Amino acid sequence: MQGRGGAGRGCGLFWGAEVTGRSRRGKGQVGGSRWQVPAPTAPPVPPARSEPSASMPETWAKFTQENLHRAERERLASVNLRELIDCILRDTAEDLRLQCDAVNLAFERRCEEVEDMLHKLEQHLHKTLREITDQERNVAALKQAIKDKEAPLKVAQTRLYQRSHRPNVELCQDNAQFRLVSEVAELNLSLAALREKLLEAEQSLCCLEDTRASLERDIAVKTNSLFLDRQKCMAHRAHYPSALQLAGYQ
Repeated sequence: MQGRGGAGRGCGLFWGAEVTGRSRRGKGQVGGSRWQVPAPTAPPVPPARSEPSASMPETWAKFTQENLHRAERERLASVNLRELIDCILRDTAEDLRLQCDAVNLAFERRCEEVEDMLHKLEQHLHKTLREITDQERNVAALKQAIKDKEAPLKVAQTRLYQRSHRPNVELCQDNAQFRLVSEVAELNLSLAALREKLLEAEQSLCCLEDTRASLERDIAVKTNSLFLDRQKCMAHRAHYPSALQLAGYQ
């Protein structure tokens, strides 16, 4: 009980002193000439703390050194790869150069073969033209020979026809009659042979004309092929790219 009373008295004294102090401060402020403004206070500084992902100087130095070593290894690998690529490009350029020379040699040989064949075709064409001319003359001669044989045949046939109209005893089988009959037969055989030769000559002339047309087509094709090979292909292949261009530097 005494403890509680003592505590009560202590609290009363405390509250009385606080009220007395407040009243005194109030009196001092009211009695003063102006109000007192409290000084501003700085915001509290938060305590320093470490981030979970932050690194230490030792780990940073180790990581940087590993990056440097890795970069050096990649650089050396890149240099080796570049040297290998340059070597492959040089070998490829040399192979292309050798292949180009081989193709040019094959082109030249082919052009020579085409020229040789062209000369042979032209010679054959000249020979065929001469044969055509001779055959045309032969055909014309055969036609003239047939024409020359037709007139005597008509005369002999006319004589036989006239003799067949002789009356009674005048129609006699004498030597003249036999000679006329023999002459007509010979002329008919001769005309048949001439007509057969004329047919053969005309067929030969047609074959020669076909041969001439075929030779002219072959000559035109060979001439065009030779023009393409020499004037187009070889002229284009003369501008062969340099080794730098083949390597991809230009």
